[in-house]
Amino acid sequence: MTERRIVIAGTGSGVGKTTLTIGLMSALRKKGLTVQGFKCGPDYIDPSYHTAVTNRVSRNLDSWMLSEEKVLDIFSHGSKGADISIMEGVMGFYDGKDPRTNVGSTAEISMITESPVLLVVNCASMARSAAAIVKGFQMLSEGPNIVGVIANKVGSEGHFKLVKTAIEQECDVPVIGYLKRENDIEIPERHLGLIPSIERGELDSFFDKLGELVLETVDIDRLLTLSEAEPIQHKSISSLFDKKKATSVKIAVAKDAAFNFYYPENLEILETQGAELLYFSPLANEALPEGADGLYIGGGFPEEFASELSENNAAKSSIKKAIEQGLPTLAECGGFMYLTNSIETSEENRYEMVGVISGEVKMHTKRVALGYRDITGRKGNFLINENQKARGHEFHYSTFEPHSDVTHAYETKGMRGTKLEGCLTHNLVAGYTHFHFASCPEMVENWITFCKEIKAYG
Repeated sequence: MTERRIVIAGTGSGVGKTTLTIGLMSALRKKGLTVQGFKCGPDYIDPSYHTAVTNRVSRNLDSWMLSEEKVLDIFSHGSKGADISIMEGVMGFYDGKDPRTNVGSTAEISMITESPVLLVVNCASMARSAAAIVKGFQMLSEGPNIVGVIANKVGSEGHFKLVKTAIEQECDVPVIGYLKRENDIEIPERHLGLIPSIERGELDSFFDKLGELVLETVDIDRLLTLSEAEPIQHKSISSLFDKKKATSVKIAVAKDAAFNFYYPENLEILETQGAELLYFSPLANEALPEGADGLYIGGGFPEEFASELSENNAAKSSIKKAIEQGLPTLAECGGFMYLTNSIETSEENRYEMVGVISGEVKMHTKRVALGYRDITGRKGNFLINENQKARGHEFHYSTFEPHSDVTHAYETKGMRGTKLEGCLTHNLVAGYTHFHFASCPEMVENWITFCKEIKAYG
């Protein structure tokens, strides 16, 4: 019995992977199939598109942050009940953590999941040369299984036929379709306001149009055939998602258009370890839920909603009071920014925030940090101690300027070296780094145990 799964890879960033992935998902849905989306790498934005199109929560597959077994566990868990799983690549097919290896790349994910690969090639301004590009991707590494090509940004059907002829003759793989460059189907702005636009359904017509275009020029039946693969055989391990423990604590989770960057697995692991999650919206001025034993404020776009957040005093005061009284709290990136004294936007407007962390955040027009992080805890960190290591990533356009000395929460190591990062105050762990709990499940055990201790002595 075969399954259907396929990786949508690109020759580089900007070739149209996300556009085609969304279009394929929409087209397959139109054919009545249940589609599961995945994204290679530590991305929150593209999975939000997948989720909106498929009506199933999209998940990240990251072979640097997580072991092979955990990648397969997440893939297996997410794929249940789906007719086909589509994995959108990150950057170029072979781009990852190290330019000398496939580690952390889309290619590595394709090999771990033993999945066929569909290569997206930007064919603007070329014909036979496209075959040289595909041939190079075929020859660089023996592990990946490139089974087909989609030509993107072609000028016409005639142009597509030239590209198709060259690639199929020289590379011995089918070119199963194309999208024209003048289709006017550029993805909407991928940062500001994206999440609320999706939640309001404003992009539904765009997704629908994209699906129709794909149905017109891509051979979906051929794609379904190419995506057939044998079930993955992997070691029998205890799944991250097995229901293990009875509910013992309640953890409030800030979740709305301002705070929505959460790996689904982080929330699910909390639940399997005994946490009941209480969702609330600081953006809607909802106070911290009653009975919360812990608090999780993830990343997102607080700077885009700084004016509203600053005016929502019920939310701010309840959060500030609870943290100052010792509520075990984790705040990542946007959540960290929200807990400072203020956020200054790139237009130099200053808005007061919660004020638990002494200092202010300033937004910049250029990216300040991007990359994977090895994380080691520091003394006093209830979440991860000095002998434990986790992995995560950092991505932000702001800087934090403390008003006083900071007790750092953890040490991070990235491409540019090692640095002390984050902030410890009361029972708060806050900083720019996004954690993936599956890289160190002990973090969740530590958190829940600490919540119970504080609860018992509260």
